[in-house]
Amino acid sequence: MDGFVDIHCHGGGGHDFGDTVDGTLAAVDAHRAHGTARIVASLVSMPIEGVARAAAVIREAMRQDDALVGIHLEGPFLAPARKGAHDPSALAAPTPARVRGLLEACDGTLRQITVAPELPGAVEAIRTLVDAGVVVAVGHTECTADQARAAFDAGASLITHGFNAMRPVAGREPGPLGAAIDDPRVSIEVIADGIHVAPANIATLFRAAPGRVVLVTDAMSAAAAAPGRHLLGGLDVDVTADGRAVLAGTDTLAGSTLTLDRAVEVCVAAGVAREDAVAAASSIPARVIGL
Repeated sequence: MDGFVDIHCHGGGGHDFGDTVDGTLAAVDAHRAHGTARIVASLVSMPIEGVARAAAVIREAMRQDDALVGIHLEGPFLAPARKGAHDPSALAAPTPARVRGLLEACDGTLRQITVAPELPGAVEAIRTLVDAGVVVAVGHTECTADQARAAFDAGASLITHGFNAMRPVAGREPGPLGAAIDDPRVSIEVIADGIHVAPANIATLFRAAPGRVVLVTDAMSAAAAAPGRHLLGGLDVDVTADGRAVLAGTDTLAGSTLTLDRAVEVCVAAGVAREDAVAAASSIPARVIGL
């Protein structure tokens, strides 16, 4: 495939996906300038009414630019203890009514959703979403390896930004990442900016799960934009000159300022073969979301 494919990206060039049509198109252009040919617009946790408004904006942008290939809902079905930069008041349990509401709000544009599988009703919700043609990712979760395996058996096929916002791999508890590494059905996102994950761990992941690593940016509006104060889902984010984005007044990482061309170079510098890093930013994510 010509160009990179970013399946987890919230914006760029000073714009959030779903805010305005012009801003959404400008964010696509910001990443296109760094080699991204296809992009899935990620939305942070918000009420269903907000999802419907943002989805209508993204749907119109998709009509104008076929580089935009759908929506990723990163929430609201996330574990409060692993919410990261998500508004805790927007988190919710995956009830059948909420699942239906999100599918209706996105109106055919929903390609991917992140779910914490330990939440009540999550496994059934995963089955419903997969049956609707949505790629379900396990993420922002406190789940054990067994709970992750139950999600994979229900059809989840991806890990949202591996190593981040989940319990770690430990000697007696592999956690969701360990379960995913052990399951050939599951691909694993990683934010290869050298900030979210140590480069040595990125290289280890490529060796442990060959052909299943997906490079994502998880970029916020500050990607390909100036440092300073920015917004992510209505929350203030401060971006330093070296590109580190944190919730204002905290050390909590809030997305990234990454572009996929730089992600490839971080992987190569860590010892990953260039062809493997390029595949992780292009053909592998394309396969994961069915392009």
